[in-house]
Amino acid sequence: MLNPCRRALSRIGLTLAALLAVALAHSRQSIANDVAYPPKVSEAALREMIAKAERTRPRLLLGPADIRVLRERVASDPAAGEVARAVLRDADAILTAKPIERIQEGRRLLGQSRRAVQRLVTLGMAYHLSGREAYANRAAQEMRAIAAFSDWNPSHFLDVAEMTFAMAIGYDWLYEQLDASTRETVRQAILDKGVRVPLDTRHHGWTRARNNWGQVCHAGMVAGALAVAEDDTDAAVRTVGRALENVTVSMAMYAPKGSYPEGPGYWSYGTTYNVLLIAMLESALGSSFGLDRAPGFDQTGQYPALATGPSGLYFNYADGHSARGCMPAVHWFAARYERPDWLLGDQGPRQRVLAARPDPNSSSNRFLPLLLLWMRDSSKIATPAMPLHWTSECKVPIALHRSSWEDPQAVFVGIKAGSPSGPHGHMDTGSFVLDADGVRWAVDLGAEGYHRIESRGMNFWNMAQNSDRWRVFRQNNHSHNTLVIDDAPQVVAGNAKIVRFSDDARFPHSVVDLSPVYAGQANEVHRGVALLPSGEVLVRDRLTGLKPGASVRWGMVTPGTPSKAGQQSLVLRQGDASLTMRILLPAKSAWALFDTAKPKNEWDSPNAGTVMAGFCAVAPDSGVLDLAVVLTPGSRRPTPPETISTEPPLKWSP
Repeated sequence: MLNPCRRALSRIGLTLAALLAVALAHSRQSIANDVAYPPKVSEAALREMIAKAERTRPRLLLGPADIRVLRERVASDPAAGEVARAVLRDADAILTAKPIERIQEGRRLLGQSRRAVQRLVTLGMAYHLSGREAYANRAAQEMRAIAAFSDWNPSHFLDVAEMTFAMAIGYDWLYEQLDASTRETVRQAILDKGVRVPLDTRHHGWTRARNNWGQVCHAGMVAGALAVAEDDTDAAVRTVGRALENVTVSMAMYAPKGSYPEGPGYWSYGTTYNVLLIAMLESALGSSFGLDRAPGFDQTGQYPALATGPSGLYFNYADGHSARGCMPAVHWFAARYERPDWLLGDQGPRQRVLAARPDPNSSSNRFLPLLLLWMRDSSKIATPAMPLHWTSECKVPIALHRSSWEDPQAVFVGIKAGSPSGPHGHMDTGSFVLDADGVRWAVDLGAEGYHRIESRGMNFWNMAQNSDRWRVFRQNNHSHNTLVIDDAPQVVAGNAKIVRFSDDARFPHSVVDLSPVYAGQANEVHRGVALLPSGEVLVRDRLTGLKPGASVRWGMVTPGTPSKAGQQSLVLRQGDASLTMRILLPAKSAWALFDTAKPKNEWDSPNAGTVMAGFCAVAPDSGVLDLAVVLTPGSRRPTPPETISTEPPLKWSP
């Protein structure tokens, strides 16, 4: 017979299970009912929905009943309890920090806007977890300070969007705790410095943005509009209607299979706000309006896991960094589409965040409290149902091959096609990353600091062939794991396609036609990457139409410590792990080492701990050049070179 304490815990568990089941059923019902995409809703219908919406608070992302569920869950679920403790820890640190000030970095106020999100979401959640008035009082202090800003920097509208979202959450979640004067001050700031700005001024160029701007800005404006809908219904109707009509332009990037053209780092940013937009519409108005039915959106929850190697690092093409952070939005997708395997790769980053020292001036984990709304039972180990071999089939094509989902020593290789002119583009077409034996061997150096370049007066966002952007080392092909012909840059207007892809276990491979990005330098350039049965990786290039005597550099940036150069084989080491690089073609070629650690120009950042292993080959009179490199992890037995097929990539078949 259960003792009273155990009976009480049992009742809590049963209550929680029932409430969560209702919540999940409601989520599934929303998916089933909101099937029309793109959204089609008249202004009159939208006005009626907003007029009839519940006026209870909070109403953005959670409601009064959700708060009760939240508290019960924190008491009964160890994982949720751990997140809650981290939220309270972070909130305590904010209590003694200096309030946010209007300090721009160059043309951006974005750092302060994100800090506002971090503080107000954290303080709001901490109050609802604990009922402690100090958290609500501090949030009110932050909001009064932000409301007093002259503006929220509409010339860089992401700043307004995130600031409006922060203020909307603080106002809505803590409405009952704010005094009348603070309510009025914050409400007026949300309207005058946020919601009404794109409706009444010229600052609306982002409205039909094709990238993360559309997602972030529409979500921020909708948050503000719904938070104060009863005070300016016209602005709410216009704002929500505009979002439903135009965010679809940004969401088109998910088609057809959920990839994200700006890379996994920007996926986290844009997609989190896209999820927030849907979740806020559902919580405040009871409908997703079909946004969750956008082509590819129901698959994009797997994209972070697919793009994460066994090392725990991203395939960070474009303007992205390789470190994976904690992403609550992945939990929203995993729960909504009942795919817990999409959470693979999330536990490590989440635990690092939970164990970190609180920093009230940080914004990197500003969405952490949302885990408490979206995470489900994470104690169950999901069997991976995602493919080992995958290609995105989108406008910025990538292909990924891995030997296993469950082996921490697995081999993983990703290759990028597309164009340098793509969203946040680099001259990284044909570049690849490689993981094996738990570490990353072939790395992408990542994004250069935007302000660092802009502060010098350089036009970092001009994509023209001869623009300043391509003078930055991390942006051009000299810093990427691709080819350089006669020291020339890739052609910005070129657009490379993945022309062959095979997921056949006997010879999984991908082939990219790089010819368009080397137009004028060669007639045809094809690069293939293959995962051999031995667990080795073959990188095979064929170039035709080269000028006789042209020099072609093959390069791979690595954090590994290399053995002595000057031979056909080179051994890289990281701790106890090793990788052997062998040049099969051209015969008698030898490895060289190129410095990547030191800045190339005064405006370039250093790349400490890296070096490029590469070699140069000279085109013969025929203009045809064949390159082949085999990469052998230390845990794998090397294949005799004479048994490795070096056929040109276009002749590859399973």
